[in-house]
Amino acid sequence: MAENADSAESRWRELLTLGEIDDERRDRRILSRLPGHPRCRFCHAPFKGLGSPIARWFFSRRPSNLNPNFCSICEDFTKSFMGGVEIKLTALFVDVRGSTGLAESLSPTEFASHMNHFFATASDILIKSDAFIDKFVGDEVIALFVPGFAGPEYSRVAVDASANLLTALSCDGPQGRSFSVGVGVHTGLAFMGAVGTKDGRSEITALGDVMNVAARLASAAGPGEALVSDATIEAAELDATVFERRDLRLKGREEGIRVCVLRQFR
Repeated sequence: MAENADSAESRWRELLTLGEIDDERRDRRILSRLPGHPRCRFCHAPFKGLGSPIARWFFSRRPSNLNPNFCSICEDFTKSFMGGVEIKLTALFVDVRGSTGLAESLSPTEFASHMNHFFATASDILIKSDAFIDKFVGDEVIALFVPGFAGPEYSRVAVDASANLLTALSCDGPQGRSFSVGVGVHTGLAFMGAVGTKDGRSEITALGDVMNVAARLASAAGPGEALVSDATIEAAELDATVFERRDLRLKGREEGIRVCVLRQFR
């Protein structure tokens, strides 16, 4: 049993910190550039759209019957290597402001169209940044940046992605309505891997305080703002003095946190 756990940890560490073996890495980069939605959250293979036939016939990537968020190949991976590893990563949360009021003012179909546009725009930017899209939750997208996917400068990539999200999502959405979003970015140690049940239902995700902090930063961000923690700025080797600075007290945390503020420009 311990041997299996050690094997799973070793495989996840190789994947998340060093990158996949050459063939897997090559496939993921190709798949992420094929057009189509929705996608496998792990390898980015498109399940529908123009790129889906290529994903199916040339890469054998089809939606999993058990976990529709993953392709069948990635599902097999999570089953074979349940568990994970503690690694340093950068978490990014982006959410729509005023979604409750928006839902009240629109028909359900109009609101769904608006939110689908948000999810598609955000996921496109994050996929191009080689992020791992953790989940869509309500009016929020959660993404993870790890060295094995986004490269050794993964924290800087996450900061760039946050700025790109603010720019892209300030543009007009469906029915001429623009998005108002907030972004939170934080870097730290997390457990990342496959968690699930004994019957094979699994999810690739990250757990730990870094996720809580990033979520609270997104909640604290004003409309059109990205709050980037000093831990991320330091990891990205950026000059904090060129940004607006802000000291925050986050809900449920005794110690304050200092952040840099990025704003959207239209």
